[in-house]
Amino acid sequence: MSSQSQNINTANVLNGAEALGWGWASQVAPFMHKRRSWLVRGGLALFGLGVVFALTAMLGFLAFVYSLDRFERKPETGADGIVVLTGGAQRIDDAINLLAEGYADRLLISGVNEKTNREQISRLNPGQRHLFDCCVDLDYRARNTIGNAIEIRRWTERNHFASLIVVTSNYHMPRALVELEHAFPNVQKIPYSVAATIDPHDWWHSASTARVLFSEYVKLLAVWVRTRFESDPEHSKAARIMSGGNPLIQVAEPL
Repeated sequence: MSSQSQNINTANVLNGAEALGWGWASQVAPFMHKRRSWLVRGGLALFGLGVVFALTAMLGFLAFVYSLDRFERKPETGADGIVVLTGGAQRIDDAINLLAEGYADRLLISGVNEKTNREQISRLNPGQRHLFDCCVDLDYRARNTIGNAIEIRRWTERNHFASLIVVTSNYHMPRALVELEHAFPNVQKIPYSVAATIDPHDWWHSASTARVLFSEYVKLLAVWVRTRFESDPEHSKAARIMSGGNPLIQVAEPL
């Protein structure tokens, strides 16, 4: 067989192979290359977004931590009332001391455990027990910070107060103020941060402190987002979710 005949036969075989689908690799290879290129670019974009998100979250966390009070500072002015959000004996003790020093004429302790009575609380500060007979109100309804805001608003409106000194832990103060400002923005709120339990600047070499602060930072972000979309905490769907789907009575019992 001549060389020319062999070349013709070979060309016929290759053409037949492509007709049967055996030449798919030459057509798929460019497609696979483009797909890999797209996946690489998509992966890099997602990685870049993840890095940006992580850096933003970290910077936000640091800004939150270093904005917290490390030391307690007495208010520069008095107010109509004092409110303390329960969560530690030091908070109540400081609030009672402010009341005794004349910073306000009335105190609300919000979120008292239903098993705790007035006598038990008064023992926390035996030198000021007489104040409990005239000037201290107890709120047993609130179950969390949303409930605190609801009950404090009711107490403030009932007493026609225009200004409050707010007492809570330093790490809890930002979230408490967001909730209170959302519930009743027309009342002045003067923060008094209790700094006896956590030094925020100690977070980087204390795992327990870091956990508390990061958890509070996440809660603060969630509250900030929630309050952008809800008009009234008493009708908060998030409050129901946070209470395990139970009615709002689990957050703040109706009057």
